[in-house]
Amino acid sequence: MLYLNDSHITEAGVDWVKLAGIAEDAVRAMDRGEYAAPLKTYLRFPEPGNRIIATPAYLGGSHPLAGIKWIAGFPGNIKNGQPRAHNAIILNDPENGLPLAFLRCNLLNGLRAAAVSGVMLRAYADSRPDQDIRLGIIGWGPIGRLHLDMCAALLGSRLKEITLYDLRDIDPQSVPEAVRGRTAIASDWRKLYRRSSVIATCTVSAERYIDEPAAPGSLLLNVSLRDFKPEGVAGVRAVIVDDWREVCRENTDIELLHFRHGLREEDVRTLADLVCRDALAEFSGETVFFNPMGLGIFDIAIAGHYCREAVKRGLGIELP
Repeated sequence: MLYLNDSHITEAGVDWVKLAGIAEDAVRAMDRGEYAAPLKTYLRFPEPGNRIIATPAYLGGSHPLAGIKWIAGFPGNIKNGQPRAHNAIILNDPENGLPLAFLRCNLLNGLRAAAVSGVMLRAYADSRPDQDIRLGIIGWGPIGRLHLDMCAALLGSRLKEITLYDLRDIDPQSVPEAVRGRTAIASDWRKLYRRSSVIATCTVSAERYIDEPAAPGSLLLNVSLRDFKPEGVAGVRAVIVDDWREVCRENTDIELLHFRHGLREEDVRTLADLVCRDALAEFSGETVFFNPMGLGIFDIAIAGHYCREAVKRGLGIELP
């Protein structure tokens, strides 16, 4: 059994084109029915904000794997100088159930989130080939930083401008040097929101605050799922989700739209519709609202990739 941690993942390297491609391949396998993904289970504690989420999944395709992600979210950790989330993944051989690897890697959670956003971003950019991109990121934590890295890698020269906002002060030196010259730090989220064509919300906001429509034709990467008040997005027709059953619960923005504005499963499109059936074609030039709850198949696919890389490079620790 192979053990990997964040240092091993970092040593293996991050190729955003490859990671987005892995996520896209997982979507195609899901569309073919080569997967199993029970609903996530939430383990709750007396402190309401604390929870551990179990996400089991099987993914077929060219590299079949099964496994489970076990991620703890304890918001109070930040005050103690600890990570808010602690992530672990176990991978099993789907032929015999043999445990193959244990990954104790917080980084993998962010890589998966940004890779899935990358699938949406590439489809959006491809549907608007002549449009320069002005990126706005709300929330400059680990997920926000990985989203900037991903966007810069996938968009290249089309990424003309970057604006960042966080409730806490952002150190300009924390911005990657390669994009620092085209990056501004906003003093208010509205300034960022009104001038950006792609907006990624990467926060742990306790309350929704975005109460106005985005600029027409924008892409809203709703990574944190609980930033938009319903009135700000109720008029958006192009709503994309990874899985309706997962995302229409747990007080997400999709669940609020469902209860308050009658949004139904038949009203949304899925990542499978996006990747396999060109779902954006029916929403030419319209604002796109992307809500990924985070499916286990993506965690398994990304973790499997890094296990194969680790074996090739001799990384990790073999456990008896």
